[in-house]
Amino acid sequence: MTAIEAFAPGPRRLLTRLRALMAAREDAQERLDHLVSLIAQETGADVCSIYLARRGGSLELCATHGLKQEAVHNTRLQPGEGLVGLVARQARPLAVSDAPTHPAFSYRPETGEEPFKSFIGVPILRGGRLVGVLTSQTASSREVGDDEIETLQTVAMILAEIVASGDIISAEELAGLDVRPTKAERFQGGAFSPGLAMGVAVVHEPHVTSLRLIADDPEREEARLETALENLRRSVDQMLDSGRVPFGGPTRDVIEAYRMFAHDRGWLNQLREAVRQGLTAEAAVERVRNEHRARLMQARDANFRERLHDLEDLANRLLRHLDGESSTARPLPENAILIARSIGPAELLDYDRTRLKGVALEEGSQSSHAVIVAKALGIPLVGTVEGALDRVEEGDPVILDGEFGLLHIRPAEDVTETYRERTEALSQRRAIFAQLRDAPSVTADGEAFELHLNIGLLIELTRLAETGAAGIGLFRTEFQFMVSDTLPRLDEQAELYRAVVNASNGHPVVFRTLDLGGDKVTNYAPSTREPNPALGWRAIRMGLDRPGLLRYQLRSLIHAAGEKPLKVLFPMIAAPWEFRAAKEMLLKEVEYFRRRGRTVPEKVEAGLMLETPGMAWAIEQILPEVDFVAVGANDLMQYFYAADRQNARVSDRYDVLAPAALQLLKSIRDACDRHTVPISICGELAGRPLEACVLMALGYDRMSMAAGSIGPVKRALTALDAGKLGTWLASHMSDDLPSLRGSLLQAGSTAGLALEAVDNPGALRV
Repeated sequence: MTAIEAFAPGPRRLLTRLRALMAAREDAQERLDHLVSLIAQETGADVCSIYLARRGGSLELCATHGLKQEAVHNTRLQPGEGLVGLVARQARPLAVSDAPTHPAFSYRPETGEEPFKSFIGVPILRGGRLVGVLTSQTASSREVGDDEIETLQTVAMILAEIVASGDIISAEELAGLDVRPTKAERFQGGAFSPGLAMGVAVVHEPHVTSLRLIADDPEREEARLETALENLRRSVDQMLDSGRVPFGGPTRDVIEAYRMFAHDRGWLNQLREAVRQGLTAEAAVERVRNEHRARLMQARDANFRERLHDLEDLANRLLRHLDGESSTARPLPENAILIARSIGPAELLDYDRTRLKGVALEEGSQSSHAVIVAKALGIPLVGTVEGALDRVEEGDPVILDGEFGLLHIRPAEDVTETYRERTEALSQRRAIFAQLRDAPSVTADGEAFELHLNIGLLIELTRLAETGAAGIGLFRTEFQFMVSDTLPRLDEQAELYRAVVNASNGHPVVFRTLDLGGDKVTNYAPSTREPNPALGWRAIRMGLDRPGLLRYQLRSLIHAAGEKPLKVLFPMIAAPWEFRAAKEMLLKEVEYFRRRGRTVPEKVEAGLMLETPGMAWAIEQILPEVDFVAVGANDLMQYFYAADRQNARVSDRYDVLAPAALQLLKSIRDACDRHTVPISICGELAGRPLEACVLMALGYDRMSMAAGSIGPVKRALTALDAGKLGTWLASHMSDDLPSLRGSLLQAGSTAGLALEAVDNPGALRV
């Protein structure tokens, strides 16, 4: 029987003595010296040593019981050297019964370790970073039990907190061996919200760390863990079963993965065993997470790395359940750039907008709600930067390029300098746009145009004066519903709409009725699961099938308008009868107010939002009954090409400047002209300078867009010869080309374009 087997204390007594040791008033080196002696004494080991990682990857012997003391701070192992280096490289425990015979063994005579045979090494991990190795040795050859390894792993986690104090080795020297790369990283994603930001990384739903490590009452900790696990499983199950997660697609896959891991026996048993050894519930979660992170981060298989992210996120959720927290937002540093897998509009709005300078998402799409909010706030956002969360650390220097969809993590100095120059250039451009704000909205050949704003939040109303926009061409009323925990009452809706009308200072405002349903879900209403939400039960379809909801909103709008004019836009009209039914409901509500002697708007206009090809071909049938038309270019092009704009495989396959798409847009414009019905166009198509010039030449002199697009588009249009471009387009509309973009840029001034003002050569895809 070995000395360890004879002694065999439980880990709880060791943790109790460790807690007393940590509370003692002594410097960090003395604490380390006492720590290795305590571990050796409690485990019956002949040797216990601590190696800490130094900058450059070497491992320095910083404390030992059993080896020669003169070796402390003098013995350094190169990266990967010896059994200690092997533990560091693999970031996992290693147990060897006869160390000198192991192929990786490296003998260091200054340590005096030649008499010792058995070896146990465990990594010291903190936040996924390997900061050192804890070892235990005996003079006799023996088989090592799992309990011994787990005990050392528990001690290693506590040791990581001592090391993190910076008292042993300075932060400059104690770099640690990162299991993730620390070199400069560059990610190409999607340019979803324009702008440029330079700052520091802040991880949304970050790695949550625990402050309490050793349990005072282990039985209570077990109960806390079980309660938190049950709450976690229930919350994930409810998320899936409530219908709030759309059927199919990556969002549901992620939540399904959470549910699978939340019920995984191996993960649960590891957590429970760590608590039984004397750790707090939080520390148990931290230890198990560190072990998984260190191993899975080295996997080359993307599926393993994805599993890591799911486990990491699950651990964070569990820690929040333990702490009784629900919100993911937190105080931000200056110039914060948020890095997230995905984020909802309400979560994004929780952050301090004065400090949040940019957002990078591993997922996301041009039409996602977070993107819409980011554009509204003027925050640059880059999406689809897959793998960024695995390569970034909290506080890393970051550059986010919303113009070209780039994310730079820990950029090199030359890259940083280049972006500093670009930032200066952007400042100069903004100065040019500011000068244009009050200039007449007229093309170079004298054609007047109007640029309006797309907004959905009260905070965006200040952009009306900032940009010099002609009005609010699209107010998305569903945002109030999506960020609210309960159905907004009639008076709450009316208060919002009244604030919008009053803040517009006489500028026209178009209110779009609720575009909910499909993938636009609320927190308080069940959503029908649909295999293709974009083509499903949404917008006016939901409003007509649930008339109480639409009537409620129309009543709020009429009440808010008072005596002022009211313009209401009905979305997703696919057939004439849908518009007639919606307009009839609006007029009945006006009559309802009038019969009761209440104030009614001096003029009520009902608009049709044209977003489907079917309505485009039936437009002549309904135009005599329509007060105005707004073309929803995003959805119209999606349905025209039968290409889901949230599907990365097809979303950039077709260019909206293709002859066929332009012919469709021209036919809609011509039909409205024949019936003298005002028409505007909104969406990404209108918000890009080159596309806006083409629209102007097709006759679309009213456009609605995000606030950040007003300046660039106005600059391009005021330099445009619309007549010349119209003539050029007429002669090329039948060209057998996938896009006219290249031909337009090549023609330049010949086609009436001022190329220096058309600064978006990349194609806007479906």
